[in-house]
Amino acid sequence: VQLQAYGGGLVQTGGSLRLSCAASGRTSSKFHMGWFCQAPGKEREFVAAVRWYDGQTWVADSVKDRFTISRDSANDTIFLQMNSLKREDTALYYCAARYTGSLRLTLSKEVNSWRYWGQGTQVTVSS
Repeated sequence: VQLQAYGGGLVQTGGSLRLSCAASGRTSSKFHMGWFCQAPGKEREFVAAVRWYDGQTWVADSVKDRFTISRDSANDTIFLQMNSLKREDTALYYCAARYTGSLRLTLSKEVNSWRYWGQGTQVTVSS
């Protein structure tokens, strides 16, 4: 699976951005796609994910009132709509994917459980 993420940029506090990530080479519906972020000097952390089988989504508590994950299943693409952006949202955002052992497997927020990674797209929020 190859992942191509795009949509990052520079935005002012309170603004919005929409990230996209297109997957190529997916061969099973036992599949999750998601977003992680990594700020300078910090560890990579979970942001949001979607389960391909039924579209179930998960969003980190810290951003769930501002960020929304969605998908275009026909084109193997996910989106991260980020609203009311804050300076602390500044980070490199990575798209990730993994195959799972069952259709209904619940989310893993652990970085090491995700096998495929995109190149990252920078989001910078300025005051």
